[in-house]
Amino acid sequence: MNKELMEALDILEKEKEISKETLFEAIENSLLTACKNHFGKADNVHVEIDRETCDFLVYAEKEVVESTEDVVDACFQIPLDAALEISSKAKVGDMIHVEIKSKEFGRIATQNAKNVILQKIREEERSVIYNQYYEKEKDVVTGVVQRYVGRNISINLGKADALLAESEQVKTEIFRPTERIKVYVLEVKNTPKGPRISVSRTHPELVKRLFEAEVTEIRDGTVEIKSIAREAGSRTKIAVWSNHPNVDAVGACVGMNGARVNAIVEELRGEKIDIVNWDDNPGNLIQNALSPAKIVAVFADPDEKTAKVVVPDYQLSLAIGKEGQNARLAARLTGYKIDIKSETQAKDAPGFRYEDYVDDYEDEAYEEYEEYEESGYGEDGEAADGYEDAPSEE
Repeated sequence: MNKELMEALDILEKEKEISKETLFEAIENSLLTACKNHFGKADNVHVEIDRETCDFLVYAEKEVVESTEDVVDACFQIPLDAALEISSKAKVGDMIHVEIKSKEFGRIATQNAKNVILQKIREEERSVIYNQYYEKEKDVVTGVVQRYVGRNISINLGKADALLAESEQVKTEIFRPTERIKVYVLEVKNTPKGPRISVSRTHPELVKRLFEAEVTEIRDGTVEIKSIAREAGSRTKIAVWSNHPNVDAVGACVGMNGARVNAIVEELRGEKIDIVNWDDNPGNLIQNALSPAKIVAVFADPDEKTAKVVVPDYQLSLAIGKEGQNARLAARLTGYKIDIKSETQAKDAPGFRYEDYVDDYEDEAYEEYEEYEESGYGEDGEAADGYEDAPSEE
């Protein structure tokens, strides 16, 4: 019996990750509960379990009295003649250990003892799972889509289920049961029914963690992600900085033939990702953030966190982006409120001085525009590959 108990404890420790010491304590408490149910009291009952052999002893500590007539409470006192049968050295006033046979417990007492053990196992199992996933809070985990619960999605993470709420879903993504997806763990709460895990597919940190997993240079600290702005399902902009002069931050994130960034784009179901260089100079940073649009001039006010940007007339819609997305993401990425004007609009504005701008920029910009037209801006008015945010032909 003791061997079987030890084997059962080993299995529980391995499968449920519950320590043996916790299980031993649960058994001790269950035996004390059984004694209380059987005798009505258990204040003087003690349980000892050998951790190596699983041998256990249950005994009550009783005071020796002269005779049966002197026994006031049988749970705490024992007459001398009965005590001598246990120990020949017993005498009146001594405290003696009286063994209790657990086989003598009634069915109800035994059932209660069993329930105490099962309850402890369930509590410890929930605690282990909670601790395991609490450590993964603010991190990315892989889960399997189980089913739709209303408009929410139940995701199996292995030992626990997580809930992908409708507000944390990308509207364009449709998942099928058994599909494996990566999710960002927002919060892990401990509840009486077990850990409640909330996950997200829209959080900007999801993209950041995916880059950390995919790009070795980010993982080892050579390249840093300084800022990130995301409109889930559509486009993300990230600003990166290299701590090593010989390492190109953007190149490291893109990878050979775009292998690294393409793996992340695939995981995000085709979401476009713009990777730009971080710059401590606000003007340069804003110029980088507004790519692929080319900039004529940037006037940044670090105190007010505002910036005025001038772009060539034909680049205005590209700088603003579809429904203002490019400008909106650039503003979030840099932390500046950006006001974009075309050269014509800027010239009409009071205080404008054209000589403040880069003289030879116009020629360079128009050369790029001709190249852009040749790359496939078709007669049907649709943009070529890589120019989704291109301005209209007019």
